[in-house]
Amino acid sequence: MELVYDDKSHRDLIFQMYQDIFKDPEKFAEYYFDVIYPKNQVLMAWEGSRLKGMIHLNPYRMKISDKEFDDKMRELQDLELAHPEYKDENSPTMRVGSDINKNFTQVAHKYPMLSLANTYSEGEVTDFYERVRKALNEDFEICCEMKYDGTSISLTYEDGKLVRAVTRGDGEKGDDVTDNVKTIRSIPLVLHGDNYPSSFEIRGEILMPWEVFEELNREKEAREEPLFANPRNAASGTLKLQNSSIVASRKLDAYLYYLLGDNLPCDGHYENLQEAAKWGFKISDLTRKCQTLEEVFEFINYWDVERKNLPVATDGIVLKVNSLRQQKNLGFTAKSPRWAIAYKFQAERALTRLNMVTYQVGRTGAVTPVANLDAVQLSGTVVKRASLHNADIIEGLDLHIGDMVYVEKGGEIIPKITGVDKDARSFMLGEKVRFITNCPECGSKLIRYEGEAAHYCPNETACPPQIKGKIEHFISRKAMNIDGLGPETVDMFYRLGLIHNTADLYELKADDIKGLDRMGEKSAENIITGIEQSKTVPFERVIFALGIRFVGETVAKKIAKSFGDIDELRQADLEKLISIDEIGEKIARSILLYFSNESNRELVGRLKEAGLQLYRTEEDMSGYTDKLAGQSIVISGVFTHHSRDEYKDLIEKNGGKNVGSISAKTSFILAGDNMGPAKLEKAKKLGVTILSEDEFLKLIS
Repeated sequence: MELVYDDKSHRDLIFQMYQDIFKDPEKFAEYYFDVIYPKNQVLMAWEGSRLKGMIHLNPYRMKISDKEFDDKMRELQDLELAHPEYKDENSPTMRVGSDINKNFTQVAHKYPMLSLANTYSEGEVTDFYERVRKALNEDFEICCEMKYDGTSISLTYEDGKLVRAVTRGDGEKGDDVTDNVKTIRSIPLVLHGDNYPSSFEIRGEILMPWEVFEELNREKEAREEPLFANPRNAASGTLKLQNSSIVASRKLDAYLYYLLGDNLPCDGHYENLQEAAKWGFKISDLTRKCQTLEEVFEFINYWDVERKNLPVATDGIVLKVNSLRQQKNLGFTAKSPRWAIAYKFQAERALTRLNMVTYQVGRTGAVTPVANLDAVQLSGTVVKRASLHNADIIEGLDLHIGDMVYVEKGGEIIPKITGVDKDARSFMLGEKVRFITNCPECGSKLIRYEGEAAHYCPNETACPPQIKGKIEHFISRKAMNIDGLGPETVDMFYRLGLIHNTADLYELKADDIKGLDRMGEKSAENIITGIEQSKTVPFERVIFALGIRFVGETVAKKIAKSFGDIDELRQADLEKLISIDEIGEKIARSILLYFSNESNRELVGRLKEAGLQLYRTEEDMSGYTDKLAGQSIVISGVFTHHSRDEYKDLIEKNGGKNVGSISAKTSFILAGDNMGPAKLEKAKKLGVTILSEDEFLKLIS
């Protein structure tokens, strides 16, 4: 006898056996198979080709009192304690959590967790839709989803069991928070059914419902503790707690919205989510699949109003191309997928009083004015401060101390002043706000570079916020990633004179720092270990860590591929620098300015002596050729063997340059299926060679 789950293809046979056994009235039987049967699971017993028996597993919500539940849970805990050989890692007791502190370990994402490009207007949504339409040159569907305002999570399941939960982190790696996630009751530890892939990843959002958030803040207020600013911060902070029993008490929730793996049940994103719901995942029932742009706008406009009635915080709508095949062909930019975009709801606005303006100095020396306001509630948070950005903004607003100002949140995150209620002014109005002329930290005369809005403090080697900011940038995850160090620790080390620049970090000893405030022997050793391990960070990240103005992650990668070591970069002239792809004169002059400073040259020399990888390793250079050197290549159409992004990487690795449009300088076009007719016509007109996938792969092989 063979036991298998029904895949909903045996309805008539099951219906017949059901009626033979139960002999229910026909109307009830029809109701059961129309309403209940599609949601349940049926375990069938087969003997050869004959159905001999069946069990109907119907979804029913059992309700018991909190006391009964707690009693049962304690009974199970006692049983597991008495018989540890029977304890299961997926037991309901895992929902309770533990009071054992455990440092989070970092885990690399199998698939990078990229952020979505944001848009704030219907025009930008239309532009996205048109870009997709032109790129695909075939029919497509858009899946519209609520953009829940929580903290991102990636869950890995193997053989139907939750094995790992990882935060977004920097997109490439995140913190393993599996023990904490197991306390969230809406996340299944073991899946239902048996038609799920043997191994897959599902992503979603960890949330704190409004009701739970408000109750938590009431409790904190009663204990005279600082309140959480919003549910997102509360959820994120809770998920990172070292005590999982406290996490369990916070009653977090989760919505899952994206499936990844090699053997997914469907080609459609929406259809995969419906399957995932059958396995036990909490999938939003608000998701809608749209055929037209008009349907997309209907969805957006409806939820822009109705979202206020939802039990959890939302801040927009996510639009995704539904077909996984089409997603692959559209590919990714460096930061986000081309097949998805987030529409952010318009920000709320509030009126409050401007009390004073203070000034902050960043690591680059940029001076930012900050408005200090009467506290006001805005988009679920209490706002007391808002950025004024620069001198031009202040002048344009005609701000005076005491003004009633309009405050809103850009993307419902960063507060900003958008206007002044001049009708509310009286004779009690204070003085006009004028931008400062000297650095508020070191007193240096501020400068303003031609073509820039910001004012800068030029004293980069002696201005405390700049020094600390550079160190904080240096130790950050995307740079040197030194564990155990954070802004507070950097501030303490600087105030005590232990460090004055990034090179000083590599001269620290455990004995220098143990015994300091909240710094035990173990913490001190961990910091020194983290500093030592940073010496293995690759060349491109060390370049990024230096904090050269305008040199971000992408530019740092380009530089690392173009120079063998830091000395070669230091000796490069303007012509050499601007010959590198994506490095214009502005970036090139910034690099030259950095190395013209004696203090910076000395700093780099000390970092080199400390043993940092200020050079390209053989591993960095492997896989690179010059087969496409000097060639400009346009990619167009839909591909079979690789995605667009994979082909772009292949072009760069072989010395070629990716360009977006066809011109007389284009070397050739890498063309897939459904190449746009306009591009095809232009290529023929200019006599540009067109290569197929196979021809291209043969060229670089």
